[in-house]
Amino acid sequence: MIRQPIVKTIGTNGQISLGKEFAGQQVLVEAPEAGVWLIRTADVIPHNERWLHESGQRERLQAAMSWAADHGTSSDNTDAVLQRLASETADAR
Repeated sequence: MIRQPIVKTIGTNGQISLGKEFAGQQVLVEAPEAGVWLIRTADVIPHNERWLHESGQRERLQAAMSWAADHGTSSDNTDAVLQRLASETADAR
């Protein structure tokens, strides 16, 4: 559905209100030429979470979550695991 253009005034602080329906949403603002803006709603992915959106990662993560749910936690060998991790970390340096 294409809406009719609406006249907005840019405030003295440089802001423009798009309306409460867009409150809290992230947007991309593009300026294809001087005085022309294209504003689109967008989902922004932080750099450290991009790997989650790469091909196959959803399936790998789901498999890991299923495995964790099927193999409850245990503190039987906590000390041994911590010692092994400390050793591996020291060896990697």
